[in-house]
Amino acid sequence: MSVLVTGGAGYIGSHMVRELMDAGESLVVLDNLSTGRRWAVPGDIPLIVGDVGDNEHVQSVIDTYGIDAIIHFAGSIVVPESIADPLGYYRNNTAKSRDLMACAIECGVKHFIFSSTAAVYGMPDQNPISEDAPLAPISPYGSSKMMTELMLRDAAVAHDFSYIALRYFNVAGADPLGRCGQSTPNATHLIKVAVQAALGQRPFLEVYGTDYPTPDGTGVRDYIHVTDLVRAHSAALRHLRAGGKSQVLNCGYGRGFSVLEVIEAVKKVSGTNFVVKDRARRPGDPAALVADGRRLPVALDWQPEYDDLDMIVHHAYEWERHLTELKEAS
Repeated sequence: MSVLVTGGAGYIGSHMVRELMDAGESLVVLDNLSTGRRWAVPGDIPLIVGDVGDNEHVQSVIDTYGIDAIIHFAGSIVVPESIADPLGYYRNNTAKSRDLMACAIECGVKHFIFSSTAAVYGMPDQNPISEDAPLAPISPYGSSKMMTELMLRDAAVAHDFSYIALRYFNVAGADPLGRCGQSTPNATHLIKVAVQAALGQRPFLEVYGTDYPTPDGTGVRDYIHVTDLVRAHSAALRHLRAGGKSQVLNCGYGRGFSVLEVIEAVKKVSGTNFVVKDRARRPGDPAALVADGRRLPVALDWQPEYDDLDMIVHHAYEWERHLTELKEAS
């Protein structure tokens, strides 16, 4: 049995690869390297450069490597970009996920773990948000992920096929052992950007929206460490292989931090000050997104180990320093 990790050369996918390696799993990575990095995949792991929407190619990979489970990270994730290019997001996140599911079912792959998002909730009426909250996405990104969840639900009814859809809140941090981290130069993740500002790689940090109905006026998010997140995927894989039922689960810690609180944490961990500039709100950004995370630990026998904002920031900061050293040495 082998696991196919789509998008395994990207931020979260590369952490998943190492988590599976550490567990002794046989695996293969499929990535088109549009945002992923070839060097992010260890040399002894097969890396197939290709697109998840290429049915013939995907079927060949499944047959060649004896795939019994797919963990699907490949997709586009930037909310403002999705508003500017909605059809691109529906193609990349929805249509290609449909093709990947079809290949899996046709080839007899029974287990599928999907990278979903809290953006499916849109502007929630209350926080924390449970999995039973209404789905009302306000961006094509959120809608594209919601559509894929619906396809998974229907496919599982019609076929011998089970799935877990994990709705991520804000993923941050880096591998505690320093093996991988967020490596996209123009990433939009707040902690990544703030760390770059602390290291002098950006002249200033922009805060989008200071007039939200939150305690300090800035957006509030639930930040989950990337290592805890990928371990939730491992728990989902064990659950499905043991015959567990299909379900949708939030991935978050159940408490939120504002943009200004995150900035203060980065300043404290880095020991530096940096310029912060206020900007207008961005379209598609809700005031707060905090998970009701009570269901995941019970459903998958999972417990977080890195539920600490300073630790998340520390690991992100150390990874960014490592990237800087690599650039200077090259």
